[in-house]
Amino acid sequence: MEISVYNIKGEDTGKKVTLKDGVFGIEPNDHVIYLDVKQHMANKRQGTAKSKERSEVSGSTRKLGRQKGGGGARRGDINSPVLVGGGRVFGPKPRDYSFKLNKKEKALARKSALSYKVREDAITVVEDFTFEAPKTKEFLTVVKNLKIDGKKLLVVLPENNDNIFLSARNVQKTKVTTVSELNTYKVLDAAHLVVLESSVSALNNF
Repeated sequence: MEISVYNIKGEDTGKKVTLKDGVFGIEPNDHVIYLDVKQHMANKRQGTAKSKERSEVSGSTRKLGRQKGGGGARRGDINSPVLVGGGRVFGPKPRDYSFKLNKKEKALARKSALSYKVREDAITVVEDFTFEAPKTKEFLTVVKNLKIDGKKLLVVLPENNDNIFLSARNVQKTKVTTVSELNTYKVLDAAHLVVLESSVSALNNF
């Protein structure tokens, strides 16, 4: 499919770029998207949650009462989980939440996410541009010209560009990434993608 290319003034340049159907026009696979996003979130978890069991709680191991005749359960010492201040039963322990996902599944998830954006008409291709210096005001002008201000944006660059990154850093609901760092979570988290023209060829090779 073909899509128009705009300049930073929001004008249609008359140029067209081709979005590969094998990347932007597939039938999305929701389950693979779920797995990829789940893996992304799991990999970000520290996994340091920890609670103390009865053997780790500070307290005497003295037997609180006689074994029988008390009219209640045999509670043992003061660290018993049934008492206030005692240890916790089956509490969290430090663990690794990450899990493996096949490369082909991750690739399918990215393609599915991009296909959803095409269906929603949520991709704008812009001529390659840069700023002479980091200027948030200039970046906001570009967004306004493209008539996508107020939306949650993801700007996709072909490679790192510090001036664009720094210009967008303080703009609410806006993130900047490169093609190599693009993942399913970032695509779905944004309401609209702003793709630089030279990024399209790299995306077509996903």
